[in-house]
Amino acid sequence: MPTATSLGLPNIRGRVPLLAGLAIDSFGGGCAGPLVLLFFVRVADIPLGTAGLLLTVATLFSIAAPAVVGQVIDRVGPRNLVIGAQFAQGLAFAGFFFGRSLWLLFLCALVTTTGQRVFWSSIFSLLSDISDPGDRDRWFGLGGMMQAGGFGLGALAAGVLLTLEGDTPFLIAMAVNAVTFFLAGVLLLRLHPAHAARAAAARESGPTPLLRKDKAFLVLIGANTVLALCTMLIGVGLPVYVTEALPAAPEWIVGVLLAAVSVVLATGQTLVVRHTEKRRRTHVMVLAGVLWAVWGVLMAALLHVPAGLVVPGLILATAVFAGADVLHAATSNALAAAVAPVNGHGKYLSYWQYSFTFASVLVPAFFAQLFEIEHELPWLAISLLALAAGGTILALEKALPNATARRT
Repeated sequence: MPTATSLGLPNIRGRVPLLAGLAIDSFGGGCAGPLVLLFFVRVADIPLGTAGLLLTVATLFSIAAPAVVGQVIDRVGPRNLVIGAQFAQGLAFAGFFFGRSLWLLFLCALVTTTGQRVFWSSIFSLLSDISDPGDRDRWFGLGGMMQAGGFGLGALAAGVLLTLEGDTPFLIAMAVNAVTFFLAGVLLLRLHPAHAARAAAARESGPTPLLRKDKAFLVLIGANTVLALCTMLIGVGLPVYVTEALPAAPEWIVGVLLAAVSVVLATGQTLVVRHTEKRRRTHVMVLAGVLWAVWGVLMAALLHVPAGLVVPGLILATAVFAGADVLHAATSNALAAAVAPVNGHGKYLSYWQYSFTFASVLVPAFFAQLFEIEHELPWLAISLLALAAGGTILALEKALPNATARRT
């Protein structure tokens, strides 16, 4: 068996600019993303509370972006939207580098968050457009790996930058991110997917269905919102849990565990696709939900084990989380792409991103409010929600065409 096939890799001939663009873009995001809030506070001299509020408001204003993308993506093509999002974000981070006024920085933050929404609402349609028949799931996996790897390297670069004095690390990070966005956009200009032909064939297949009447897909979005909440909870909750509730665990272990999860995502997604190709996508999603339920129980149990077992317990729980995360990452978008109708495919995938958008808005309040009541409560709650989401997806199989629940 050829090495590429055994590793679950798709045919990349002619698509290298896309892979390079994804990695470069994610490197810049990993480098600048963790430092944006600190940039506002230390370089722009904006109070922490004001900076946090500014970024939150900018994020809320961007929530409408997937709906707007959904209305135009099948006409203008996902490639053009992704390129536009890259250049817009590049300009925004150039504004961060040069600007200091509150309103200019807010405008840049608004462009950045909106550009992110447009990117995520378009990128999976672009991956669908460039994939060969039967390779779409593998392209979703490989694209995710390139992004995870680039982001991880960028995060390491951010750590190195923080060893520098003064404003230098923050200015370098903003400049690097601006340059990487422009580079990614230029690389994507060299990509020529067959969107026009696919769009014409889609129009011949019949009228675009009304998404608001597709109850099965809307319920699927709701279930995936819960699973997306699981994926995001570790980044928000693990640092607080370790530092505030687990005195037996060293604080440095947080970075090690999060880095380990990133390594799994950066190396394992195509292998997951390869080894689950004969399984229903819905069943893989259910398995991810079950593993997240086990993860939540293990995390809650750490409050009730001897001190010597806390660190091994954290490692075991994170390994279970990583297994769930890589299953979900390699399958969730592929399931949405398979379920989406041929005519209106891009629109469906754009609205699918609302599951991740809603989860990102909910996760800080979800963890903080429950953690203040009882330290183990967020983990037990996410376990129940993950099981409910898995059960919902399993029940939806009856409403989904049999062929679309399998790998294609």
